[in-house]
Amino acid sequence: MFVSSLTALVLTMSVAQDTAEPAPETAASSAPAPQLQLDIAPPQTEGMVRRSAGQYAAYHGVVADLREAPIGSGDDLDMAMDRLSAFYGEDRLAPAWIAYASIIAAHHPDYIDQVRELADYYGPNAAMSGLMNDPAFATSFSAAGDAQDSVIDAVGRDNAEIREVSERYRSAAYSLQSERWANRVYRDRADRLAAISELTESPLTLPDTLRLSAGSSLGAAVPASALFERVTPLDVATPVDDALTPQLSLTVGEAVPDPDRSRVGRILSVAALQSLQDTGADTDAAIDSLLSDPMVERCLAWVRLDLQQCVAAGHFKYEDSFCIAEHALLDVSRCLDTADTSE
Repeated sequence: MFVSSLTALVLTMSVAQDTAEPAPETAASSAPAPQLQLDIAPPQTEGMVRRSAGQYAAYHGVVADLREAPIGSGDDLDMAMDRLSAFYGEDRLAPAWIAYASIIAAHHPDYIDQVRELADYYGPNAAMSGLMNDPAFATSFSAAGDAQDSVIDAVGRDNAEIREVSERYRSAAYSLQSERWANRVYRDRADRLAAISELTESPLTLPDTLRLSAGSSLGAAVPASALFERVTPLDVATPVDDALTPQLSLTVGEAVPDPDRSRVGRILSVAALQSLQDTGADTDAAIDSLLSDPMVERCLAWVRLDLQQCVAAGHFKYEDSFCIAEHALLDVSRCLDTADTSE
């Protein structure tokens, strides 16, 4: 499978990465005088970005599982709907998507170097102000093009994975009409709606073994959709051949929308702000703000509403397969795009 030409991201997220453990104090031969500790706490934003990115990677782990998951009973359809719905709560998938894409952008040293040169010349606070107040500003750097292309490529591959699984469940919605169990009238609509609502409102828990680390020896970064084919088990990576560097291409007959400068700029800005964390600038609040994209969040809110309405309107179980395909998958791929498709 083709992969992008960045340093690879291996799926390894852990809560232990958020803060560093202090070194134990050594006992002295005589009682030492009290000492004032003036060490500055490490920035928390890196942990926040990596936690969110881990949620996005975990979401694509679910999507990857559904490529081969059985669709032979009502329980199978309920399981698929529930596993996807758990990620569609407030402030979950949108920040996770931005965080993951920003890590990809951050692996372009030329872009990061130009950001730091700007901060050295005008001061880190001035650079931070520009990146925060106008996300599209991040795309104006001469080296931003390669970082932008890598983000667009990775996001496009991730969405292609979602659409592939969507088509599987759409096809199943037709083939299941010949199955007796799928043609029965199910009177569990209230329970189904309650389950979806509960999952989107409950805290999202990820496996303890899931960690995200950029410290890998792989030769290129990969989109989230590829991690689950490249990594087996989750913490053992398969070397990537640098010769497999992907090239963005246009499929004949398909119109590729131009990327939204503000949306892509928001991703690049998060990557840029992380590189300024050792300059004394207080980037935490700025990054936290940029991880929230109102347009994407509004789009995903409509996804939840449309999914609930689809389930409520259905009578037969095979209709749930269509709801999964159309709303729990396809609509989400439209929201998590580098082009603004809200119009």
